[in-house]
Amino acid sequence: MLWIVLTIGAYLLGAVANILDKFLLGSKRFSSAPVYAFYAGIFSLWAIFFAPFGLKVPSLAGLALCFGSGIVFLLGILLLYFAISKAQASQVVPVVGAVLPLATFLISLPIQSEKLNWLQLLGILFLIFGGLLISFDLPLKLGKKKFFSGFVFALGAGVLLAISYVAFKTLSQSENFVTWYVWTRVGGFLGAFGLLSVPVWRRDILKSFHLHRKNKKQAFSTGGIFVGNKIIAGLSALLLNYAITLGSVTLINALVSIQYVFVLILAWVVSQKYHQIFEEKLLFWDWLQKIMAVGIIAVGIFLIK
Repeated sequence: MLWIVLTIGAYLLGAVANILDKFLLGSKRFSSAPVYAFYAGIFSLWAIFFAPFGLKVPSLAGLALCFGSGIVFLLGILLLYFAISKAQASQVVPVVGAVLPLATFLISLPIQSEKLNWLQLLGILFLIFGGLLISFDLPLKLGKKKFFSGFVFALGAGVLLAISYVAFKTLSQSENFVTWYVWTRVGGFLGAFGLLSVPVWRRDILKSFHLHRKNKKQAFSTGGIFVGNKIIAGLSALLLNYAITLGSVTLINALVSIQYVFVLILAWVVSQKYHQIFEEKLLFWDWLQKIMAVGIIAVGIFLIK
């Protein structure tokens, strides 16, 4: 089915974007997650180039839902950036992915009037256990921190992204793809300016303008990587959002387990050169634990379908 091909392609591009996010945040090219999210939100306005291909002005309620879901999506991305800035990408992405299909399914229940059967309940347990397993450093020791830094941010990111995806699916049933895609991105653009309402974040964002002026060479390099990354992330979002119009949003979010594999491979490759940024563990048992966790999550994904 076309939506499966689009989804796999989207998650491959998403994995590349996750690795570049970690590089830019871990190398301190961007001073903080809110600064990074601000520029990402501003860059999301590129979607306006799709306007000639069928953009319409939806009803007032539809426009409000577009803006609202776009803002929620940006907040989800912000929490994802917080998590990535504090932990390994191969830890953060699976936790977000474990929460995403579960939250999507639960949020969709009132809309789809679905009921959980015993297999789906078992699948939820597998998702939770797999997400937790990949977050722990085994063997567990007394007095040792049990969760990786940014774990709570990863959980929050999964919930907010699930809310936005359910809203996207709802919009796709009443509006054409170009209309709801463009207007939700405009919502993300507006949400970027909303970040300025937090004094600490506003200070960091405004300060970043001056830093760019002082070190033009590094700013040019960082800008090039950032733009390239956002183009990749934008293509990933485009493919994923179009897939949502064709298939089940719960199943599409469930297939995110494929992205874990891509992230694990890419993180291991990149860590060979940038170990101080990625800090990926290369011991056999560490990778075996992560692979087992991905397998458990995949079983959970299969059961909740």
